[in-house]
Amino acid sequence: MNKITLPVISDQSSCCGMEKTAPDTPPGLNQTFITGSISIAADNLPRVSSALSWKDHWGSIKARWGVGRMDYAIDPGLYALGNPDNNSPVLVTANYKMSFDRLREALPGRDAWILVLDTKGINVWCAAGKGTFGTDELIRKIEASGLKDIVRHRKLIIPQLGAPGVVAHKVMQISGFKVYYGPIRAKDVAAYLDAGLKATAEMRIMTFPLKDRAVLIPIELIETIKPFLIIAPILFLLGGIGGPAGFWANTLNYGLFAVLAFLSAILGGVVINPIFLPYLPGRAFSIKGFSIGVVIALILLYLRDINLQAWPDRIEVLAWLLIIPAISAYLAMNFTGASTYTSLSGVKKEMRWALPLEITASVCGLLIWITSRLIQ
Repeated sequence: MNKITLPVISDQSSCCGMEKTAPDTPPGLNQTFITGSISIAADNLPRVSSALSWKDHWGSIKARWGVGRMDYAIDPGLYALGNPDNNSPVLVTANYKMSFDRLREALPGRDAWILVLDTKGINVWCAAGKGTFGTDELIRKIEASGLKDIVRHRKLIIPQLGAPGVVAHKVMQISGFKVYYGPIRAKDVAAYLDAGLKATAEMRIMTFPLKDRAVLIPIELIETIKPFLIIAPILFLLGGIGGPAGFWANTLNYGLFAVLAFLSAILGGVVINPIFLPYLPGRAFSIKGFSIGVVIALILLYLRDINLQAWPDRIEVLAWLLIIPAISAYLAMNFTGASTYTSLSGVKKEMRWALPLEITASVCGLLIWITSRLIQ
């Protein structure tokens, strides 16, 4: 691990009238991605590289699939990217490791300071909404890291997606640092720096292309598969009740179809929905998911070759036309917090009317399906 020493800058003018706070412990040097350290006064600050190791990539893959996602965090505090000096830019990010990695990866050959806030392992956008990527935490980290004694300038570059949580004038008033809102995407940070902290119009536009939507699928799929493994056996066994055939013959017919229908509803909500999101009807995510569910239900019932002349089969059709769209609609709503199309107030408004309807449709559909089994 390489170590370099950086002189401490004494500049009291910027903190006039500011109450001193006890410094936090600097980020640990034993974190696997640390490549060296920089000595400042009595502290050794960790130094990192813009080149990600296979462990970094593997960690991101696991987090995408929900493995250790809630613990995928780094120590908050000040990090040195490359070999920064007292004129190097200061970039602020969250302590969700994927956010940290995307930022440093976008700055090959650059020297900068990265100030990591304690967002409890949550990315910048979500943390800004929850308040952990916020004004008070930023001010605390400025003081605790001794940043004013490390850099000569008084500029902080905040991700634009973190803007909802940061009150720029308050940061300036208390810490003396001026907040600059950088581009939305980490890949544009280098160009933003080269342009003298000026963003183009394209840097300010948040897009949600297929690639960004697709990377959300694995973790949502993993989360829904867990309840599926519990509910599927119950549906399979419930399919065996009633009817002229024996119990196991019924399970292989009605029970197996119920499991397939349930799985198809899940795939509709967590896979098909994000892939075709911009092209689905309606603005509400529940409507988009519901429309997918209706199509899936119609396809499955057509392939099942239902006899609509018989009342039990008619009732079964009604049951699945309620259950499948309701499940797809519910699961589609999980993407509201990750999309660029909705606001917090919009999400709350949608949940107030959509959630009761989804629950009612699912419960009624299940009861109707059981009834169809009993009157065979």
